[in-house]
Amino acid sequence: MWPSSPSATIKIQFADGLDHAKPHPAKGYKFPKLSSYRIDRMTRQKPQEYTLFKRWPRWTLWLTGVAIVTLYVWAFYFFFVSPTGFRWRAIYGDPHYPDGYEIRGIDISHHQGKINWDRLHNAMINGSPVRFVIIKATEGNKYVDENFEQNFALAKDNGFIRGAYHYLSLSTPARSQAYFFISKVNLEPGDLPPVLDVEHKPKDMSVEDFQLEVLTWLHIVENKYQVKPIIYTYYKFKDTYLSDERFDGYPYWIAHYYVDKMEYRGDWKFWQHTDAAKLPGINGYVDLDIYNGSFYDLKQLLIPAPTQEEDNEQLDTITINDDSIDLDDD
Repeated sequence: MWPSSPSATIKIQFADGLDHAKPHPAKGYKFPKLSSYRIDRMTRQKPQEYTLFKRWPRWTLWLTGVAIVTLYVWAFYFFFVSPTGFRWRAIYGDPHYPDGYEIRGIDISHHQGKINWDRLHNAMINGSPVRFVIIKATEGNKYVDENFEQNFALAKDNGFIRGAYHYLSLSTPARSQAYFFISKVNLEPGDLPPVLDVEHKPKDMSVEDFQLEVLTWLHIVENKYQVKPIIYTYYKFKDTYLSDERFDGYPYWIAHYYVDKMEYRGDWKFWQHTDAAKLPGINGYVDLDIYNGSFYDLKQLLIPAPTQEEDNEQLDTITINDDSIDLDDD
């Protein structure tokens, strides 16, 4: 505060370091420039302190911190660890096998490389032998799996129930893919029905058109082998795109990984429950599958042997052909 008396003097230390005793500024004295340091000290205000957390007891802060960390750990486990937990266990030598099923098998392709069938013949899955092997055969209307013929023959030679599947690629018409599969795969009585692997719908194709393409393949192949093909797909894909009643009569092979039990609520015959199993005779990982039923039920699903009438028709055809050949020779 300035002195009230006009004749009073004040002492201020200026930037030159000297004390200047001068009259009151009302008499027209012009003060030298104050140092910035002095101005700061004269004008600086005490920082405002935040008191939000000071209102709470210290133990509530600790409790809140622990709760936040716990929530973070739970969310990380639920969204990232739990969905693939069984896969991690399988990769590190602790596989998980769903309980309540006895008939087990595998599916293979060229990704498994060259298989030692002698070792695989004696392999066990959770105490149960490998009963069936489903083998990739074709894809699209040009591709044949490079190991199909060898795997398909050796699976039968080693006493496995065998099957063959086609991967549906809608870059070409389903009709041509069906006839391509038939031309490359010679299924016999005692084999599993043909399998159609359906996993993707083109973005530019309507659901109705997509379903018609799938049905086209199924009908052509069913007409050839006189047995309903098996449809392989993911359970969410089935609910989204194949829930039409026209697909209800087909056996389903559902892929649903790393869970204790099947979440698909419809009828299913096979369950592919992991893609990270290890078995003797196979280098790398292999898919494991479960059949939903007894071994007797599985045998009933296989392609049946021709009936007596069908055998007679085949014999008549052969006889007619032989007679025609004889007549031509004469």
